Amino acid sequence: MAAAESDREVPSALCTEFLNFSVKDTASKWLQVTDLYKEVYHHLARYVPKIYCLGPNLNPQSEDLLAQMLLQAPLEWYLCGEDPSTGLAKLEQNNQPSQLCGHVFKVGEPTYSCRECAADPTCVLCMQCFLGSVHKEHRYRMTTSGGGGFCDCGDTEAWKKGPYCQKHEPNISDSCQEDPLAHLSTDMIARCYNVFSVVLKYAVDMLTWDKEDELPPGLEPPDRSDTYYCMLFNDEVHTYEQVIYTLQKAVNCTQKEAVSFATTVDRDGRKSVRFGDFAFCELAKSVIVRNTSRQSKPLRVQVMHSSVVAHQCFALKALHWLGHVIGYSDALRRILCQVGLERGPEGENSSMVDTLMLCDSKMWKGARNVYHQLFMSSLLMDLKYKKLFAIQFAKARMLITEENLMTTIIRTFVDHLRHRDLQGRFQFERYTAQQAFKFRRVQSLIGDLKYVLISRPTEWSDQLREKFLEGLDTFLELLKCMQGMDPVVRQVGQHIEMEPEWEAAFTLQMKLTHIISMIQEWCATDERVLIEAYKKCLTALTHCHSGFADGEQPITLSMCGHSVDTIRYCVSQEKVSIHLPVSRLLAGLHVLLSKMEVAYRFPEQLPLSELSPPMLIEHPLRCLVLCAQVHAGMWRRNGFSLVNQIYYYHNVKCRVEMFDKDLIMLQAGASMMDPNHFLMIVLSRFELYHIFSSADCRKRYNRENANKDVVQQNNTLTEEMLHLIMMVVGERFEAGIGQVEGCDEIKREILHQLCIRPMAHSELVKALPENENKETGMERVIDCVASFKKPGVTGRGLYELRPECAKQFNLYFHHYSRADQSKAEEAQRKLKRQNGEDTALPPPVLPPFCPLFASLVNILQCDVLLGMLGAVLQWAVEPSAGHWSESMLQRVLHLIGMALLEEQQQLENSSEDNDVYFNFTLKMSRPGEAPSNTASVLALLENLQNAPHLEVHEDMIRWLLKTVAGIKTLRERSASTSTVTASGSRGQEETACDKDKAERKRKAEMARLRREKVMAQMSEMQRHFINENKELFHQSLEELDASTSTSLEHSPASPDAALACVGPRRSRPREKRQVVTCILCQEEQEIRADGKAMVLAAFVQRSTVMSKNRTRPPHDPKRYDPLFMHPDLSFGTHTGSCGHIMHSHCWQRYFEAVQAKEQRRQQRLRVHTSYDVGNGEFLCPLCECLSNTVIPLLPRTMGSSSCEQPGLGQWLKTSGQQIKAMHSAHRKLQPVSTVEETVEEECPAPEVFTVDYIPTNPYSSTIKEMLTTFGTATYKVGLKVHPNEQDPRIPIMCWSSCAYTIQSIERLLVDEKKPLFGSLPCRQDDCLSSLARFGSACWTAACQPTVQGHFIRLLAALIPDPQVEASPCILDVDMLHLLVSVVLSYGSVHSQDSSGLSVDAVQLHLFHLITVAHMVQILLTSGPEEVTMEQESGEAEGGEEEGACRLYNTLRTHVGSSLPEVGSGWHLWRCVKTGILPYLRGAALFFHHLHGVPAPPELHALCPGQWEVLCGYLSLPSNLLQLFHGQQELLEPLLHGWCTHPGIQQTLQGGGVLVSFPRESNSLIDLPDDYSALINQASSFTCPKSGGDKSRAPTLCLVCGSMLCSQSYCCQTELEGEDVGACTAHTFACGAGVGIFLRVRESQVLFLAGKTKGCFYAPPYLDDYGETDQGLRRGNPLHLCHERYRKIQKLWRQHSITEEIGHAQEANQTLVGIDWQHL
Repeated sequence: MAAAESDREVPSALCTEFLNFSVKDTASKWLQVTDLYKEVYHHLARYVPKIYCLGPNLNPQSEDLLAQMLLQAPLEWYLCGEDPSTGLAKLEQNNQPSQLCGHVFKVGEPTYSCRECAADPTCVLCMQCFLGSVHKEHRYRMTTSGGGGFCDCGDTEAWKKGPYCQKHEPNISDSCQEDPLAHLSTDMIARCYNVFSVVLKYAVDMLTWDKEDELPPGLEPPDRSDTYYCMLFNDEVHTYEQVIYTLQKAVNCTQKEAVSFATTVDRDGRKSVRFGDFAFCELAKSVIVRNTSRQSKPLRVQVMHSSVVAHQCFALKALHWLGHVIGYSDALRRILCQVGLERGPEGENSSMVDTLMLCDSKMWKGARNVYHQLFMSSLLMDLKYKKLFAIQFAKARMLITEENLMTTIIRTFVDHLRHRDLQGRFQFERYTAQQAFKFRRVQSLIGDLKYVLISRPTEWSDQLREKFLEGLDTFLELLKCMQGMDPVVRQVGQHIEMEPEWEAAFTLQMKLTHIISMIQEWCATDERVLIEAYKKCLTALTHCHSGFADGEQPITLSMCGHSVDTIRYCVSQEKVSIHLPVSRLLAGLHVLLSKMEVAYRFPEQLPLSELSPPMLIEHPLRCLVLCAQVHAGMWRRNGFSLVNQIYYYHNVKCRVEMFDKDLIMLQAGASMMDPNHFLMIVLSRFELYHIFSSADCRKRYNRENANKDVVQQNNTLTEEMLHLIMMVVGERFEAGIGQVEGCDEIKREILHQLCIRPMAHSELVKALPENENKETGMERVIDCVASFKKPGVTGRGLYELRPECAKQFNLYFHHYSRADQSKAEEAQRKLKRQNGEDTALPPPVLPPFCPLFASLVNILQCDVLLGMLGAVLQWAVEPSAGHWSESMLQRVLHLIGMALLEEQQQLENSSEDNDVYFNFTLKMSRPGEAPSNTASVLALLENLQNAPHLEVHEDMIRWLLKTVAGIKTLRERSASTSTVTASGSRGQEETACDKDKAERKRKAEMARLRREKVMAQMSEMQRHFINENKELFHQSLEELDASTSTSLEHSPASPDAALACVGPRRSRPREKRQVVTCILCQEEQEIRADGKAMVLAAFVQRSTVMSKNRTRPPHDPKRYDPLFMHPDLSFGTHTGSCGHIMHSHCWQRYFEAVQAKEQRRQQRLRVHTSYDVGNGEFLCPLCECLSNTVIPLLPRTMGSSSCEQPGLGQWLKTSGQQIKAMHSAHRKLQPVSTVEETVEEECPAPEVFTVDYIPTNPYSSTIKEMLTTFGTATYKVGLKVHPNEQDPRIPIMCWSSCAYTIQSIERLLVDEKKPLFGSLPCRQDDCLSSLARFGSACWTAACQPTVQGHFIRLLAALIPDPQVEASPCILDVDMLHLLVSVVLSYGSVHSQDSSGLSVDAVQLHLFHLITVAHMVQILLTSGPEEVTMEQESGEAEGGEEEGACRLYNTLRTHVGSSLPEVGSGWHLWRCVKTGILPYLRGAALFFHHLHGVPAPPELHALCPGQWEVLCGYLSLPSNLLQLFHGQQELLEPLLHGWCTHPGIQQTLQGGGVLVSFPRESNSLIDLPDDYSALINQASSFTCPKSGGDKSRAPTLCLVCGSMLCSQSYCCQTELEGEDVGACTAHTFACGAGVGIFLRVRESQVLFLAGKTKGCFYAPPYLDDYGETDQGLRRGNPLHLCHERYRKIQKLWRQHSITEEIGHAQEANQTLVGIDWQHL
């Protein structure tokens, strides 16, 4: 109220000022003064508080208007020195448009980044620029903006190529880059300079002002009032709910107001919640502070004087104005930049831009947004100032070189992490949410570092080298603090009490991963830098190690005649850490030495001789041993934190700079050591040395006393250690270690992922490491290892491995987890079996090592390894007590295979002269030394070849021995240089091969014979059984399911008579028993009227799927009369069923159990289920389909084959008499008071029609009960009312539901191009039969006079009846609904007629009458004719055309000028024929299911000639107009009655809704092919309630195309006493409670039903890889998949949305907990 008053007072106070105010005079006065600054401040001090902040509402429209007149206009006038409208236009004309686009993104607008050309992922284009750029054809990523960024089009630094779109392409002429100020007069420049200085200064002063009660000097208002605002600010701690609750208490507002306050605070950063004098506001502040300080720090609230708030409001306006003005000309933009960056009096960092940036965190969100926008439109749009700004921004970048940005950032970062331990390592406290938040802030610094390093230098200057290395020093300091952080010690005895903190360290590691990789890439571009970096890194590592030597004792290990000195260290007893970034960086640089060949060209500059290999490998080896011990279960008591660390160590996000680098470090160390020494140290660290070094290790180390757990652990450790040796020797796919290309590594990754199973693109991307640009490099190589298989209507596209790549499969690929490995092994063996090969999985052939790492192959032939291999093989020969494992043996065989392949490669590639130094075959065939005389490795293999317990490995051992033989032949051949061709060895292999093949073939043949024999036996037994039980089989064939009434065996008695389903000539199918089985008790039951009731589970729902008028307001359920359905079908009731049958008593028991369970569940936990028991819902006990009632199954009604078949005239007369008799009978039933007016004479009833005769009810009590149940349910759902068994509208709703369901199924069949009969699933067939038969029986459960009354009123719409008032006009009645209702309600009249009148004859007359009425309806609504080519279709339909013309002209005589003249009979007949077809098809379905007459075979297919067959089946002439002309004298008066109804003229002249026939099927809206068009549409959608604000979750209704603001407080409305979100509210208006939406930002389809049900569904948009992208996380371009959209449309047309939601909620319990009503 106060607001309204103060708004009214404003003009009067200001009126006089207005009248006296002249913009021009003010401006000219300003032009004369010397101190403009003082003058403008004075003006603002006087007017701003009079315009802004005069009441509680902060932004009425009038403020803007006044501000424009009194404040902005004088500034503009001053600026231009003339009328601004002309002055600004001139500026605009002379302006050269900028080559930078600079479009600032709105929230949710689509942005595009090119994966190939962008300098980094933050370089983006707006939609317009993208569509006009070259990147449209590249691989691009599409995302939605969070708002606030801007388009980089035209910025050459942002794009490697194609920086300009067509619109921003620079002209050749302006290459001279003249100064934009050249166009302006000096005078003008000076004026601009003055204005901009004053305005910018004012805005900066006000926005950075922190006093609440006074103003900057010069702005004090002339007269101060006592008005204050209580201003609430946004923070990052409190939730919406807390703020809403507090506000309701503090300023006692309603929930609605509190919600709107909270929304604004969240959006703008602040909002005034109270207006008044100081004390009044201070009170509110204290309540808010008191209420929110309990949980955490209190909400920030300030009591501010209204004039301060007023000036802040105008300051924002002033910044907007600046942004607007500089848009007119580049020159003005340049001047503003100069003003902003000019140093202030305080010197360093004192320009206005600096001031704003330094105060950024103190400002509220709205102010920040406004000034960021201004910076973007000014500083960042001017290329000259962009760089100056950037330097100010970070003191920042250009940056490594001049300002040494790298060092600055790292130092700042390290300062923030202050907690260290004694050795100076980082220590993190518990990782609370608050910590995580702070840590996120600190991490953003790393992000800045990433952007500094993202573009690698192409040429280096000395200065850049110096600064980069200086930065690297600082970075190494950071890594040294991380080396060895979070160490762990194995828990023995009891479980760890408190999980140690580990997340912070890993988060830091993840953030640094890219930085470390990028530093290595920088080093790789310059040799000098690389050498220096390597030295620095080595020094750092040595420094770390000196701190580590905790006085470990030296020990000497000896084995197989070799000995080595090392230290005593047990991973399982001492501290060990997984964080070793310094070692890992060194490993990366070491590989670069090899890759860049620096190691070979400048060895003298490298400290390689000083390296101590054992020192290098020590820590990485400990780390790998830790992983092995965790696998072996030795660290179980250390809890999950360790398991998680090991997981991340191997995880794709971290492994590049963790696990991979540790492995490389081992390779680097091992390549510089004696392999025997290396292996002994490895054995020692794995704590296996004692097992393998004992002299009689092959005789089993003292097994007897070993504990079972320890044995198991040692087995696992041995396996892990063998695997490590394989990796050290076999991982050569990193360029610099092996002689490979960069892309070979990624090829191999993809290949091994696809060996597990075919994968979708997104899965592959997740399994590959990303670089700093979020790229994996997969697209370049994927096609050479895989082929793509497109998806169907469900599922996604998959990549499958090309068969020729399978031979590169390595079972011990180093990035496989245990699970991956076993899956891959299974898949590859299966594949080999399918191809008929043996199942050995030998190691693949490997590329050769680079020289720096070449000595690694010697590990394979060193004595220690041979000793280990021999030991394991020996244990396998004489197995006992599980002291070895199969996988240990498998690894040993794999290692032998690797060694043999290595030798074979060397032999094949060697030339005559150089000697092959690798001779494994020789060493493996040597037996042991004299005292023990152990067998050689080769001998052991031959022993194992036929060991029965090793069948699995048979193939592998055979392959090894074959390879040995091949190598021997090679050696012999090269030794005796005789010209033995290779055929020898090949021959030997081939014979072995042939033997294998023959053996396998024989086995397969045997298996086939066995199978055939078994099959023959089975079929013999079957025949025998059938012969014995002949009569049983015949019986069951006769009784085959009676519900398939469509089968043709019940053809009419005389085979030549055509099938008809209505009328006296109706075919009467043979009577047969219908027996069904109850799904609950499995008993069979015949369906009889007097038997136990059987019911079908059914689901009744309201529907608008066929609606032609979505604007019709919903009816008032209490007063609405549903007797007649309007042809626009705006609301219908649809019944569907899953087709499962139960006894009614079984169902009742089941439903009571469901209810009881629900009551118990509600007491336990308050969550929804997927069905609402309170509403009568339950899940079908068999298929879990959502149901809410049951339909009783009834036997077919037997029409009496009576002889009395009157003609139309006779019947009209009889029925007229019957109706009069009923009228008088019903009057007698009414209470006396109303009888007085009707004193007309009683009309005698025909003697055979007994009005008061009450027919016996043919149905058993259970069936009667079920009739009531289904009727009430349909009534309750269809009208949305409480159940009431006595309501007279129940039968009407059941008839209506029957008609609506038939119409909907008929439309579905048309849309899917299926024939009318024979193509429906039996569940729909059963449902329709039950509905039709239920409809004809439901009058028995209702009050008979009521149903007769319905019949009288229905008939009165066709045959005028003086005693029925307000019959509808013929254009307002849907004829199929009328037909169904009239036919089904006639039973109640016929039951009292004993004259033997044939029901069939009556049905036929009713049908003919309604058909004529429908033809009249079609002709009245037919549009004007269109001339088409088809009209010359011959004279075949002459009679029809002439008849149509006659009928149409008759109508024109009755209706008059409202009908246009139509000359073409062909056009009219075509209108009638196409318009009436859906009605005839519906009628055929109805009578077919009511009477069970089989349909003629022609209607079971889509063949020509359907019209004649359909008319025949319905007992109609194929020229329908004969119906009218044959009975013209009887029908003419009826026709006249229909046409003279007052509603006709009104509707035809545009008064009502005019529906033309045939009604088109409704479809879902058309969606654009490219998804970004939708995103763009949604980004310009603003929330309708919160004044032009961007909606956070714009959601598109796919039924009507409305865009809604979903999931937000602002658009909640009240529905039936509950707050619901925009989507739920919309479903009730648009879809009768069911809705299909597309959530545009999430690319997700949302199904809603009612208030508690909903689910998400896969969207119809796919990327090029056949995958959806829910949540738009991957950003691949998305295009509409028409099949998937059709599938969603089909679900909608079938009314299956609710069922789909039910299934989804049953399958996924999390969906049940979502508050769907708030979406």
